[in-house]
Amino acid sequence: MKTKDVVIIGGGITGLSTAYYLARAGVKNIAVLEKRYLGSGSTGRCGTGIRQQFTTREHIILMRESVKLWLEWENNLPYPIHFRQGGYLWLLSSQSELVQYKNYVRLQNLLGVDSRIITPEEVKEIVPDIDTSNIVGASWCPSDGNAYPFDTIFALSIAIKSYGVEVNTFEEVKDVVIEQNRIERVITDKEQYATHFVVNAAGFGAVKIGKMVNVSLPLTLYRHQIAVSEPVSSFLDPMVVKGELYFTQTYRGRIIGGTDLHEKPTNNTHSTLSFLEQYANEILDVMPLLSSLNIMRQWAGFYVVSPDHHPILGPTSVPGFIVGTGFSGHGFMLGPVVGKLLASYIVHGNMFLPEANNLTIERFKKGKLIEEKAVIG
Repeated sequence: MKTKDVVIIGGGITGLSTAYYLARAGVKNIAVLEKRYLGSGSTGRCGTGIRQQFTTREHIILMRESVKLWLEWENNLPYPIHFRQGGYLWLLSSQSELVQYKNYVRLQNLLGVDSRIITPEEVKEIVPDIDTSNIVGASWCPSDGNAYPFDTIFALSIAIKSYGVEVNTFEEVKDVVIEQNRIERVITDKEQYATHFVVNAAGFGAVKIGKMVNVSLPLTLYRHQIAVSEPVSSFLDPMVVKGELYFTQTYRGRIIGGTDLHEKPTNNTHSTLSFLEQYANEILDVMPLLSSLNIMRQWAGFYVVSPDHHPILGPTSVPGFIVGTGFSGHGFMLGPVVGKLLASYIVHGNMFLPEANNLTIERFKKGKLIEEKAVIG
């Protein structure tokens, strides 16, 4: 049996970010347990986007701070993560939608985010190839951006290993043992770990881990699909959004994007032809120039969705059992700030942003849900 100060379950961005900030805070004896390879869950299947254009104080402030940390990561991690602030261009199709987003932008500006409403003519200045005939304006935030998921995971793994964090892949957690209302050990298919702190960062496996300690997490899995094109010369800086559609160009030159088929909850992550047909139709309505571009591959992953589309963060009814889950499609972009928040709770007994305290699991028991409206794809 090994003895650890903290055991983190999940090797995606949430787990590795938490390990990173714990190690930087001086915690020496940390283990990260991942049942497959690092980034094999939602992190490695995401659409790369990082945005602050949300509709609630909680989401806006957390993402405002996360963008600052993304900049730090780009400058300080030991491997390039290709974070760039190419902006998010949110196309608006009706006057009612325009009024709605003016209200969202007003709140974002009050909370320190540099978004603004722009005209169709200004949209063409940013992305000349967009067809603006069916839009009345856009919400634009130049400090939003994207990063490359697997480079981020690789960079974090190098960093935390340099601090002495133990990273074990292809090791599955089978049980978390509680004695006298305190976590005592984690049992895997390979080892046992004596510990009093466990971080549940297991993504779509978080519900299963929660059940091991009788913590019920109100999460639902929805399949979301993404496609990526052949590489072409760089011409598209921002993430473009219209309705459920989103797409951008990666630093490798590929157009990556997705849309929503409004499917029922499922455990299925097979990709479908119906997605590809709908995605192609929607993206060509926005940018006809892409009609000759070849799709190279497509895949599916999960949105792990909470009842109010906000994450579940921090402590639970079991002392020492900490959660970071339920990101509803926003886990990659929130990764830096969530890791720092969970590390802050473990080291100092509180999450350093007051707004994060509104996002604990207690809000569901109290009926204090905070509905996020800006969910894409």
